[in-house]
Amino acid sequence: MKPVIGEARTTQERDAVFRFRYDIYVEEMGRYRSIADHARRMLVEAEDATARLYLASEGERVVATMRHNWGGDAPFAPRQATQYSLEPFLALVPPEQIVVGERFMVAASQRGTDLIFRLFQTYLNFVNDRRIQFVFGDCEPHLLNLYLGMGFRTFAITNLNSTETGYLIPLVMVPEDLAYMRKIGSPLLNVLRDFGADAQVPVGIDELLSSGGAVLSQTMTPGAVYRAEIEQAMRLAENPAQLLDGLTPEEQQRCIAKCNVIKCRLGDHLIKKGNVAQNMFVVLSGGLEVRDGERVIGVCGSGTSWARWPSCWRAPARPTYLLHPTTPGCCR
Repeated sequence: MKPVIGEARTTQERDAVFRFRYDIYVEEMGRYRSIADHARRMLVEAEDATARLYLASEGERVVATMRHNWGGDAPFAPRQATQYSLEPFLALVPPEQIVVGERFMVAASQRGTDLIFRLFQTYLNFVNDRRIQFVFGDCEPHLLNLYLGMGFRTFAITNLNSTETGYLIPLVMVPEDLAYMRKIGSPLLNVLRDFGADAQVPVGIDELLSSGGAVLSQTMTPGAVYRAEIEQAMRLAENPAQLLDGLTPEEQQRCIAKCNVIKCRLGDHLIKKGNVAQNMFVVLSGGLEVRDGERVIGVCGSGTSWARWPSCWRAPARPTYLLHPTTPGCCR
């Protein structure tokens, strides 16, 4: 039997969400230790006070949760307004037409199932009913293709980075832009409501999202332009022989088609010891330091690729561009 999804309305249900968060974020991922309630084994944040929380349950056991903050319930928290650069979007629509979705998490036993899409279906029913125009969220680099394939788009000039959250990429969806959803073949098309001639797509949104922010992806960029950018960077790499080493030309093209280019800021921490995500990166330009605490134990330049390292990778002195393959065969 599939897990049952519903809104956490009672104190008992909301506490179950907070305990599940603790299990995933604090225990499994090693994050948010400084703000977690270790005595009660809960992870509660200020944004939860005005948020709608959802949970998926198997009997008494929580196996997935999500949170969304709607501008019609309360003003967005200052952290959210800054993190998702909401100001230019609020200039286009009122807050009642914006939702910020966060804290999507699924138990290990349900990863790889359709549960995340069922959660999105519940989420988007709310979006449809209230004619939400912008849905914000974020993801780690290894999940970027999943979210882009659903219809989210990158837009932020800088990505998010901290010791607590790790490296996150801000995203936005325009739910009533079904022309875009059809163009990319979004699996959410059977969930998003078609309002026909009454569809609301904010004027100016294409210009606002056209740059893609700090991410270059084939989903949002014409294929020929995207490949030309990658091939040019690979030719200029200091160690081009190491890029996608061992792959045939056909395999390289297939891999590049599933990659994203991420621009990192100075001082960004990209990978840390103990991270549970399976990531592979190739440095296209710039450089990275490998650190053990404050001690630099290695430096890598363009052309270097890696999948794991027992320390921290940090962009030290100049902007760094990373090719991030996300196909399973390339990152395991």
